[in-house]
Amino acid sequence: MLLIPAIDLKDGKCVRLRQGRMEDDTVFSEDPLAVAGQWVQDGARRIHLVDLDGAFAGKPRNGGVIEAISKAFPDVQIQVGGGIRDEDTIQAYLNAGVDFVILGTKAVSSPHFVPQVAAEFPNHIIVGLDARDGKVAIDGWSKLSQHNVIDLAKKFEDDGVEAIIYTDIARDGMMQGVNVEATARLARAIRIPVIASGGIHGLEDIHALGAVVGDGVTGAITGRAIYEGTLNFKEARIIAEQY
Repeated sequence: MLLIPAIDLKDGKCVRLRQGRMEDDTVFSEDPLAVAGQWVQDGARRIHLVDLDGAFAGKPRNGGVIEAISKAFPDVQIQVGGGIRDEDTIQAYLNAGVDFVILGTKAVSSPHFVPQVAAEFPNHIIVGLDARDGKVAIDGWSKLSQHNVIDLAKKFEDDGVEAIIYTDIARDGMMQGVNVEATARLARAIRIPVIASGGIHGLEDIHALGAVVGDGVTGAITGRAIYEGTLNFKEARIIAEQY
């Protein structure tokens, strides 16, 4: 199982939000490039970057920082989400060295967009499904849609996306433990990989997710826990990779 450190970008800084609220942020570093370097030094093979300003603006706002990280670590896979709403943005990120772009709101609100870009940019499209009580949230988690998360994931699988990132909004940034049951249920329902996100607190969560690797959970994203020190990234990565 791949353990993926998250770097959330707001105003060019590395921050974390609680439950996606922009006003409830904690700044962890003024230098995201140095933060990325730390995770790479600790063995990260992929980094999860989120342009929070972009997610709310609907277009990239931290593209320069993302490109700098991507260029600095060419051997590390970079996946980026936040404000990716058109083909030009996807192309620009791929040109900057990004490996995977993550579609969220646009994937849910524009059903024809996903198959179109999955065909245009094969092997580069991931869809992020953020859910509360099984329903998918959009627009920076400010709205709940009527879409069932498993039904949507099956559709995106058919559309040709590489993987689904599944986030339980109620757990995100709260370090209350991963919703392993819901994550595994989703992974069993589809054939493409599922990456867990939201709620990792300590090593017990890594072991719990490792136990459902056989269901199709191939990776996990960790954020606040590695910044606040309840999870040692290097130690957790080594354990995760044994599953």
